[in-house]
Amino acid sequence: MAFPKGFVWGGASAAYQIEGAAAEDGRAPSIWDVFCEQPGRILDGQSGAVACDHYHRAPEDVALMQRCGYKGYRFSTAWPRILPEGFGRVNEKGLDFYDRLVDDLLAHGIEPYLTLYHWDLPALLQQRGGWLNPDSPQWFAEYAAVVARRLGDRVKHFFTFNEPQCFIGNCYVNTDHAPGLAYPQRDVLQMMHHVLLGHGLAVQALRATVPGAGVGFVPTGSANYPVAETPENIEAARSAFFAVHDNWAWSIGAWCDPVLLGSYPPAFVERFGSEMPAHWQDDLKTICQPLDFLGLNCYNGHPVESDGAGGYRFSPRKVGYDRTAVKWPITPKALYWGPRFLYERYKKPIYISENGLSCADVISLDGKVHDPNRIDFLHRYLLELKRAAGDGVDVRGYFHWCVTDNFEWNRGYAERFGMIYCDFETQQRILKDSAYWFAEVARTNGENL
Repeated sequence: MAFPKGFVWGGASAAYQIEGAAAEDGRAPSIWDVFCEQPGRILDGQSGAVACDHYHRAPEDVALMQRCGYKGYRFSTAWPRILPEGFGRVNEKGLDFYDRLVDDLLAHGIEPYLTLYHWDLPALLQQRGGWLNPDSPQWFAEYAAVVARRLGDRVKHFFTFNEPQCFIGNCYVNTDHAPGLAYPQRDVLQMMHHVLLGHGLAVQALRATVPGAGVGFVPTGSANYPVAETPENIEAARSAFFAVHDNWAWSIGAWCDPVLLGSYPPAFVERFGSEMPAHWQDDLKTICQPLDFLGLNCYNGHPVESDGAGGYRFSPRKVGYDRTAVKWPITPKALYWGPRFLYERYKKPIYISENGLSCADVISLDGKVHDPNRIDFLHRYLLELKRAAGDGVDVRGYFHWCVTDNFEWNRGYAERFGMIYCDFETQQRILKDSAYWFAEVARTNGENL
């Protein structure tokens, strides 16, 4: 059995993690440039100032993507490269880069999937309060319109935000990511609402500028799965997946319900309604714009079982459970239950917008990079995704994270997630064994799995 006809096999990346050229051609600093300058924030004091030098090597990288069998490429545009002050003045040289990139992708038979925001807020906007500023939704909508006007004649698939759970929760709650500032809960809730409103306004701007474009949203979350596939355990895993838990900023339901159902979860309103922005209910019609698809960044999950009283409890993991190089659990079932639960709840086609793992990849004596553990990981996860498609989940594509090894946020260059090896000193690229394997999977549309 193959995947559905027209299934998109591709890879994903993010601007700050690969582009480099941080101070070239009119690009202004982002919050990540500022964050990386602070001692102790990034492992080994690294930064994305050069990263994979994709800004200068995009043609080489696109040609390598074609060799990997990619039919789609999910990338982000850098807000501070396009609007250095965050709004107002447009930097044409920044747009020129994405112009060339899109043309090159299409010339190689690769469909562009553009993410507007993958965490690189212009530093000057952070100085104005960032997402806490009530004007931030309008800033984002203006940025979306600028990108759409320039690229929308060729780019027909857009995502607004990537993992808002992370760029709010990891930045303003636990402060591991830029700008690394702890805010009171009331302020974090205000920022969350502004992001959601920015999403709605950006969708309106995209619709007005690129009629017929496909538009989506990319949450992330631990895709909890039942310890045994009984009705009680399945319902428990579903409840756990969408629950508003103590780490509420990472709740997938709290982010997706307003966008797709037009309301915050009742448990969220009961708990936090008094701390939400004034007149937040009035914004829900703007937030809940019609979407064409939903992305899901999914790496792992947790086993869940019924507590016997209509609730759920997390089951302990197996002793010595399988882990990736970054110590994330390996749980292939997540790629069945995550898409299934999202599709059942929101009735939108699903793209797996990120999935992959960090491995301890090295160049072997034969000059190649052998990564059998990545091949095995992808094989296991894709079998579960195929099962989901066979069970009626409308799965449209799979984007491997990531194309090349890159700057892995506060982990610096310690983690290698790429299908293409990158030597960050020489900028040499080497296709890993997994790249050749993936090309065959894409060629057969997964029939060989």
